[in-house]
Amino acid sequence: MPARIAQPDTPPSRGRRRVLGRLALGSLVASQAAAASELLKPLEVAPSSRVPGAPILEHPYGVPSPHEADVVRRSARAWPLPGAASSMTPLADLHGTLTPNGLVYERHHGGVPDIDPDQHRLAIHGLVRTPKLFTMDDLLRMPSESRIHFLECSGNTGNEWNGPSGMPVQLTHGLLSCCEWTGVRLSTLLEEVGGVSVSGNGTQGGWLLAEGADASAMTRSLPLERILDRALVVYAQNGERLRPENGYPLRLIVPGFEGNTNVKWLRRLKVVDAPLQTREETSKYTSLLANGTARQFAFEMDAKSVITRPSPGHRLSTHGYYPITGLAWSGRGTVRKVEVSTDGGTTWRAARLVGAIHDRALTRFEADWRWDGGAAAVLSRATDSTGYVQPTRAELVAARGLNSQYHYNAIQQWRVDASGEVRNA
Repeated sequence: MPARIAQPDTPPSRGRRRVLGRLALGSLVASQAAAASELLKPLEVAPSSRVPGAPILEHPYGVPSPHEADVVRRSARAWPLPGAASSMTPLADLHGTLTPNGLVYERHHGGVPDIDPDQHRLAIHGLVRTPKLFTMDDLLRMPSESRIHFLECSGNTGNEWNGPSGMPVQLTHGLLSCCEWTGVRLSTLLEEVGGVSVSGNGTQGGWLLAEGADASAMTRSLPLERILDRALVVYAQNGERLRPENGYPLRLIVPGFEGNTNVKWLRRLKVVDAPLQTREETSKYTSLLANGTARQFAFEMDAKSVITRPSPGHRLSTHGYYPITGLAWSGRGTVRKVEVSTDGGTTWRAARLVGAIHDRALTRFEADWRWDGGAAAVLSRATDSTGYVQPTRAELVAARGLNSQYHYNAIQQWRVDASGEVRNA
């Protein structure tokens, strides 16, 4: 797959900002003229100003407006076992880069367990000097750290391997969320048990078996040296304690690694000298390549991007200016550059990266576009801090074939027809 080193975008000049402002203004002239004539009339008192509002504690825990009732998680298909299912984040309806806790995607293998935090324990054992059990109170009294990272299921966008699925962005890319996670560094916990005692037998520092307390006993082997400096054992997300569907009361966060390795309802961490070849890393989460070999332990999620507006389900209502906006991310570092195309990839131009850029986190991008009423095909491609460039579908299929189910990160195209309707086609 192609790779090239990209230079960081420079901020737009004042002159460019003025040009962009005029573009947007020109598209609004007609509607503003109509609005101006209305402003010549006295403003009516708003209906909401005629009656007292709701009391302050009507909702002790805040909830969205009823007018936003359609912004919810959805599943791409009916699941035969409700406890082994997934639901997806409504990416096209979100702003910024952080995902509200109630909209963070779900992927469960044995349903959501009901765990009493006062009874929950985390065991750290195996090849450590002093095995220990930690209570939640023990963990809350240890030095904490908060970091922003994305989570992506390795099966995200897998329905696009065989070509356009026709689905909207929530159902193609919605196994993706980004949160601020708070917890204790894995390295701190291993210091508490006296460090690891892996022998120097070529195991490269040993492996870590992480196991959850759900009905499926989700279990994954992780290379210790690759995660030690950044992995967190977390109890809070976006400023509040984890929600049950997101691992309450404790989960593992391994920034940049495929979602299933970020084990929820974490109950034990065992240091071992080699991967244990668990069910979830043999029968699952291993890809069959075109030559019949297996691609195993492909942990990092490669650079990827997607346009969330406009995207399938939207209809452009008038000719003129529209901002193209979306999300980019990489499990190997930061997003360095995002480019967009409106002609199916014939030409590309740099998008603006909006807001702070965090390591292994979602980055918002935006580009200006004037729709002239003709057919268009909008795409985005990301370049990360390693120089890796998001591939086309043809490049990805050439490298991995069509038998794979995981780690699909190809450029995604949306088509706009003359009516303004946007499709995945």
